[in-house]
Amino acid sequence: MLRYASYDIVFQEVPGEVTLAFNLSACPNHCNGCHSPHLWKNTGEELTESVLSDLLTVYGDAITCVCFMGGDGAPDEVLQLATFVRDVPKKTAWYSGKSELYEGAQPLFDYIKLGKYIHQLGGLNSPTTNQRFYRIEGSTMIDMTAIFYKP
Repeated sequence: MLRYASYDIVFQEVPGEVTLAFNLSACPNHCNGCHSPHLWKNTGEELTESVLSDLLTVYGDAITCVCFMGGDGAPDEVLQLATFVRDVPKKTAWYSGKSELYEGAQPLFDYIKLGKYIHQLGGLNSPTTNQRFYRIEGSTMIDMTAIFYKP
């Protein structure tokens, strides 16, 4: 069961998009230095199509994208919800802590962040990060990570 601890409207996680972002719990990655260790526990409300539909109705045209922050513990459920969102239609994004893309994910997302957080390398805003942020166009994944680098 996929659960979310919180959600918010965000502007930085997916550049150029006004994003409804869900902080998903039960993260199996347990990255050293994680900024959200409370998401390691399986807490929060169940994220269902009904919940998602209600929030999409509330926010309507004010949002352009839905982002799943986490969900590596229940990737099949994330893929199912991404399919639902694409039918709305809204753009989709997934911040995964895995280094490899889940099978079947690419056609369902417009944006994907991959990579476990490694404290010494920094997050997406660090030029030394191992994490990568991609914009997906058809079968091509375009690395857009540098857009996050701070001068």
